[in-house]
Amino acid sequence: MPNKLHIIVLACLAVTLAVSACAPQSSAPSATAGPTTVQPTQPVPPTALPQPTATPRPLALWIDPSLPGDFRAQVAVDASMVTTTDAGAADFLLTTGDSMPASQWVYALAAPFPTIPDDLSTAALLQVWLGQVDDQLPLERLVVDASTAAVFEAQWGAPSRQTVDVVSTETISDQCWNTPGSWTLLPFEAIDHTWKIISLDGQSPLRKSFDPNQYALTISISLINQGTASVQPSDLISLPATNRDPSKLTTVILTGVTALVRATAQMMELKGMAYPATDIGADLREADILHINNEIPFAENCPPPFPREDNLVFCSKEKYIQLLEDIGTDVVELSGDHFQDWGPEADYFTLDLYRQRGWGYYGGGENLADGRKPLLIEHNGNHIAFLGCNAKARGYATASETQPGAVFCDFDFLTAQIQELRQQGYLPIVTFQHLEYYDYKINPYLQPDFQRVAEAGAVIVSGSQAHQPHAFEFFNGAFLHYGLGNLFFDQLKEGIPTQQAFIDRHVFYDGKYISTELLTTRFVDYARSRPMTAEERAELLDTVFDLSLWNRP
Repeated sequence: MPNKLHIIVLACLAVTLAVSACAPQSSAPSATAGPTTVQPTQPVPPTALPQPTATPRPLALWIDPSLPGDFRAQVAVDASMVTTTDAGAADFLLTTGDSMPASQWVYALAAPFPTIPDDLSTAALLQVWLGQVDDQLPLERLVVDASTAAVFEAQWGAPSRQTVDVVSTETISDQCWNTPGSWTLLPFEAIDHTWKIISLDGQSPLRKSFDPNQYALTISISLINQGTASVQPSDLISLPATNRDPSKLTTVILTGVTALVRATAQMMELKGMAYPATDIGADLREADILHINNEIPFAENCPPPFPREDNLVFCSKEKYIQLLEDIGTDVVELSGDHFQDWGPEADYFTLDLYRQRGWGYYGGGENLADGRKPLLIEHNGNHIAFLGCNAKARGYATASETQPGAVFCDFDFLTAQIQELRQQGYLPIVTFQHLEYYDYKINPYLQPDFQRVAEAGAVIVSGSQAHQPHAFEFFNGAFLHYGLGNLFFDQLKEGIPTQQAFIDRHVFYDGKYISTELLTTRFVDYARSRPMTAEERAELLDTVFDLSLWNRP
């Protein structure tokens, strides 16, 4: 049996071995190794918590409240953007001015249609805006809506309440028509044919020569980056470029009687084929579509011009067509009384001359079906249809199933054509060879026919037969002119009225008929006419306007 001392020794040895086994072990150093270095124990870092991500602020656009209402309605912004009423907090500013031009908005100075003055200076317009009354000005008051008032207040300062009335849009027309000397400022898209557009310093937005940069009623609009965004504003903001796009504008000129015979033809023989248009040719050539009511056939065997006292059976020499070429003819009306004067061969010959030149014709033709066809023209997106017929007794219109000539008016057929064309998106212009009478007023015999085609959907109804100017009417949203007078015909010695004439320039825009400008002429001899003087024009307009009917919407 082991003794007590032996047991104590064994217990101590066991404790020593246990401690040694629990200590960290290191490998034995090699013979060449240096002293052993013990690395301190690294603490384990705590697990990192995710940090919150800042949400980027959306880009903001400020739209100047004085900008035109229709413009503001067409502004479109990217879904990532917001609009703000605080200009200082915005990244982009949309405001008037030409520092960063992005759009132009065009306005027009407008007066009721039966207004005689045609032009005003910018200085005079500003004078009225600021309340500086001048008894010599035809403009006494401006009547505008709140949007227009805001636009021009930003341009010119606050308007005078003595000379500027701010009213609802719906009441502008009534107030102007019922208050002499009251005109308005309209955005171009609001123009309609019941207004006369007054040019400003010779510039009119109705004309093809219009320069918006030289016009005081053009509003420049800028899109400004305030420097807080690196993105281009045009990448996020869509703006209308303008409310007057020249590529959507079409001008159509309608004219009265052309008859290259008798004394007119004699003057052409003496002074040249283009002589009759010496003074008015530029206006005629300016039209996109020029209508000529040539009542006389061309004939290969046409004799020299005969005196006015001889009979009323007419023809024109082929060379006289040079006049129609010179003025830029596009459309020829054939509804006249004399188209069949020289027989079928002359009619066919005349139609061939027109086709060779690419001119359209209507109101007469090779036969009834050909003459009834509407002449359809598309220009700058405007779809225009010409229709016409002879509304006199049947003897004047000889077109039949087999014979050429003018087409007799079948109003049931004509109105059905007009309605169908409107459904197809065309704007019908209807012209008549109708009763000839010598008075400025509207003849009640013509009125039912003019009004009937207007009710069917014609936008313009014009009397081609007149040898002197006649009055106007607004009816069912259409412009009715009962007679224009002679374009080229020798009635110089039959009184002042037959020396006078209208040339009507009709304006279409973006698929709508919007306006008519009245050009006025007076004959100086048997062939040649000139623009009227200011006094002559004022006298004619005053006479005809007083006899006209203004059934406004």
